Amino acid sequence: MNLHNLKPAEGAVHKSKRLGRGEASGKGGTSTKGNKGAQSNTGYKSKRGNEGGQMPIQRRLPKRGFKSLEPAPYKVFNLGQLDHLTEKYGLTEFTLESLYMNGLISKTAKVKILGVGELKGKVTLKVNAISEKAKAAVEASGGSVELI
Repeated sequence: MNLHNLKPAEGAVHKSKRLGRGEASGKGGTSTKGNKGAQSNTGYKSKRGNEGGQMPIQRRLPKRGFKSLEPAPYKVFNLGQLDHLTEKYGLTEFTLESLYMNGLISKTAKVKILGVGELKGKVTLKVNAISEKAKAAVEASGGSVELI
């Protein structure tokens, strides 16, 4: 088989309709475009999404959701909660990844630690923000704090 021997499959190629070639052709006169109106004229082009006078689909459908322009708020944990989480999950290192893996925060959440409650054990924190009181309490208990 060579390039000069190639032919399209049987029935794949059709003759195009010859419009506007006289009344005897059966496709003369208005050339199957009907009488008058924008679509019958040459150069017709409609805008994307145009549905004539009908309400366009992007306006008919209900709108859902909202994307805030404000930055995402922090997911807040107190020192007392960290103590409880240490008992419940056995966490001693609180990172965004470890909190996410235990289902405590979403993938994109930012974490802030506040100084409410008491911290009994030694913990390591790698978080986005921490209050001064909480930082002092963690370091006093022998833990460390790293801001991301």
